[in-house]
Amino acid sequence: MRDTGKLSVEFILLVALLNAMVAMSIDTMLPAIGSIAHELGAVDPNSRQFIITTFFGGLTLGTLIYGPWSDSLGRKPTIGFGLAIYALGTLICLFSFNFPMILIGRFIQGFGASAPRIVSIAMVRDGQAGAAMARVMSFVMMVFMLVPMLAPSIGTLVLIFANWRFIFLGFLAVGVIAGLWLWLRQDETLPRDKRTPLAVSNLLSAAGEVLRNPIAMGYTVAAGTIFGAFIVYLGTSQQVFAELYGQGPYFALWFAFFACGMALAMLANARLVMRLGMRKLSKLSLRVFVVLAVLFLCVSLFYNGLPPLWMMAAYLFVSFFCSGLLFGNFNAIAMEPMGRIAGMAAAIIGSLSSLIAIVTGGYIGQLYNGTVIPMVAGFAGLGLVTFAVTEWAERHRR
Repeated sequence: MRDTGKLSVEFILLVALLNAMVAMSIDTMLPAIGSIAHELGAVDPNSRQFIITTFFGGLTLGTLIYGPWSDSLGRKPTIGFGLAIYALGTLICLFSFNFPMILIGRFIQGFGASAPRIVSIAMVRDGQAGAAMARVMSFVMMVFMLVPMLAPSIGTLVLIFANWRFIFLGFLAVGVIAGLWLWLRQDETLPRDKRTPLAVSNLLSAAGEVLRNPIAMGYTVAAGTIFGAFIVYLGTSQQVFAELYGQGPYFALWFAFFACGMALAMLANARLVMRLGMRKLSKLSLRVFVVLAVLFLCVSLFYNGLPPLWMMAAYLFVSFFCSGLLFGNFNAIAMEPMGRIAGMAAAIIGSLSSLIAIVTGGYIGQLYNGTVIPMVAGFAGLGLVTFAVTEWAERHRR
């Protein structure tokens, strides 16, 4: 990519593809997780959720590792290694003959997918600044928002015409295309003279600073708990909408509808945050999220765990709009005191918040009992914890 005029569009498209692989690898799977769990002999119906959460487990570990690696080894080798690991995990999933095997494959797949996700953003930062970087990232975010709307429909189409294993063939094809495109067409963006030695001591030092700083630690936990609510939804959405509400053929449309709520929030956030500021906007959004969850929990109990579909849909749409305002702002506030060690701190904060989300969201998802009560109670409980943690962080702000 040496002709920076027209080839800059190619760079944007490549970064968008690399960044979209995580969302694609999660959301395309959702219509199929019930079929996969049944065919591979999962005994507990809730075990299907592990197909999603184990991917996040690998993603969490990779987030901690690949950023520092890329600063030392370069962007292209790091992404290439990650894509190779992703392909390995995909092949294990493709040829799985029992349920534990596909979970191992999904963990490896998630570990590999974290490299293109994390390092592709570093590639943008290496060569772009100011308005140019904003242009690239706005396009990347547009793709990121489109993938959750379209991916479940693609998974549904695959299931109509073929076996679920063809979804993994699609993942493999995308990974190979991304790898070849990167290796043949993209130059290395981090010159050797700008690389930093890989030192575990630096990572441990950054972790210590995050843990000792009330704002960084408090908002890291807050990002994790609010993301945990999203993990609950991802893990149980197929059971709730496809089975409990009997919306199997329309599951992808419902998923796209809720994704619109989050996408609209991300679009609105840029304007609202300039008017209100990150803290005020986050506090307002969180309060709406918590109050709405507590009220809807009462409604769900009144309906014995099965409120009307339109009520459930309206509740989740507004909740995801609030979540869309919280995700980016919480991470940005957590990073505020970490300017001196921004790269390492980003890896620590991203990994720790993801770990909190997997543990909390995964546990609550396993409580699914054929009603929406565990999901809504999980939203309410995690929202209250988030509120308590952010209030603590602000009171102890230095």
